[in-house]
Amino acid sequence: MALQVGDIVEGKVTGIKPFGAFVSLPEGKTGLVHISEVSYEFVQDLSAVLEDGQTVSVKVLSIAPDGKIALSIKRTQPAPERGARPQGGGARPAHKPKREEKPRVWQPKPAAPQGEMSFEDMMARYKSRSEEKIADLKRVTENHRGGYSRRRG
Repeated sequence: MALQVGDIVEGKVTGIKPFGAFVSLPEGKTGLVHISEVSYEFVQDLSAVLEDGQTVSVKVLSIAPDGKIALSIKRTQPAPERGARPQGGGARPAHKPKREEKPRVWQPKPAAPQGEMSFEDMMARYKSRSEEKIADLKRVTENHRGGYSRRRG
């Protein structure tokens, strides 16, 4: 009996790799079950699910012209219902909650209390902050231009 796509056969796990498991099939052939075809649930480590020598039921997914056989363990089992599917990581709500509050509008930060500053002190502070901002802006824009663009020749 030759293997055909869609057949479900029994096989023995002969090797486990990070990407999948090799399964020995009837007629001395070997196929590969990719890690994504082992279970409907997420599988991090195959050795936690399968072990060498274990007998498994597999479905033949494809047979390549060069003799490679793709197998699936999960397709021999009924698919879980959509509602019963386990959620990995943090559970997200099924729908976005509706915004009941008003949209946020940008508001400037309230100025820190200045205390008793004279007009000259406020102008000196403004001037020093302004010069710092211009120096930062020049430094950033010169870094974006690169060093080679100024040298021509």
